[in-house]
Amino acid sequence: MRRRTGLAMAGVAALAWGEWVNWRWSRVLVKDGGGGSMAVVVLGYRNPRATVNLINRWRVRAGIRSVAADGARETCLIFSGGPTGAGTTEARLMADYARSVLGYDGTVILEDRSTTTWENITNVVPLLEGVDHIKIASQPAHALKARAYLRRQRPDLAERLVRAEDYRPGEWIVVKPLLALYGLWTLRVLRVDERKIVAP
Repeated sequence: MRRRTGLAMAGVAALAWGEWVNWRWSRVLVKDGGGGSMAVVVLGYRNPRATVNLINRWRVRAGIRSVAADGARETCLIFSGGPTGAGTTEARLMADYARSVLGYDGTVILEDRSTTTWENITNVVPLLEGVDHIKIASQPAHALKARAYLRRQRPDLAERLVRAEDYRPGEWIVVKPLLALYGLWTLRVLRVDERKIVAP
């Protein structure tokens, strides 16, 4: 009985920790802001097939709800992701999903050359020059990594970063502890370089 209780408590603690870490990361390197013009950048995730995968479907939904969250007078949705190996690009697959499945009818821009997160940011920078606010939609750890990359490449544009709607309590709750562990691993270099900013 005690063992079961202990395991249950450990499970609850792991879920709570995963929620907290993802919540925290969603609020790092961003400011409060709304109105004006907005660009929402949706980052692609490995998509070797000709149909959009589960992760990219979720990221598209997070991007669309990020558009809807503020009263920006002009908003463009930028899908960023290069070739998939199936004759198309992640950007195109995500855009097609947004329009044909989710019914999104706003402005869409494709960045279809990137194969890494660093390249995602490098290649979307020219598309961000004229906007007042920037959101990056992905899983919280990945979005934080991308925001840190923008801060390194273009600190002036990083000043325009605001929070995307890529964290919701209870969403993906079972896998959030795993996402948090993976995020800690992938952010290890950033934690050394920008400890005061990135450490959760």
